[in-house]
Amino acid sequence: MASTLCSKASSIVSSAAIRRRLPIVGAFCMLSIGLTNLCPNLTSSIKTTTAHSLSFSPLLKSKFSKQATSNTIKMEGSSNTVPTIVVYVTVPNKEAGKKLAESIVKAKLAACVNRVPGIESVYEWKGEIQTDSEELLIIKTRQSLLEALTEHVKANHEYEVPEVIALPITGGSQQYLEWIKNSTRD
Repeated sequence: MASTLCSKASSIVSSAAIRRRLPIVGAFCMLSIGLTNLCPNLTSSIKTTTAHSLSFSPLLKSKFSKQATSNTIKMEGSSNTVPTIVVYVTVPNKEAGKKLAESIVKAKLAACVNRVPGIESVYEWKGEIQTDSEELLIIKTRQSLLEALTEHVKANHEYEVPEVIALPITGGSQQYLEWIKNSTRD
């Protein structure tokens, strides 16, 4: 399938054809991200024919590159931040989500908990497929607090096996990452 896509992509590499067939933003994203990863042999022709022909390319490089580097950091780049994670926890309803979120922030196990209502989870439990309406908690905290947070969730959750999944934050707004550090316990 990849070779078919690559051959089709190579037939529309010219910037004029791309502009006619796809919206400019979609073409730019598809070519700069998707096709370069999928078809490495097209990378050089795409870069030379498409990126340079798009009139907003220099604007993107100058306007957003400077802004991004001044407001964001890599995690290992600042002594004012600590390794930070995002943790996902699902809960059965709004009341359980509110109660658990408040207890996590009150215990300084997280700086912030976002509650996302209206998700539907499909999973296998005890040999049967289950479908449940749930609420998702998105928890921002220090990596060093994951074990304590996990224990807190287990102790205050009504599920037999609550979901606790952690993902690393590799960079972001320096001020926000510093706030997470300052809003959580050591």
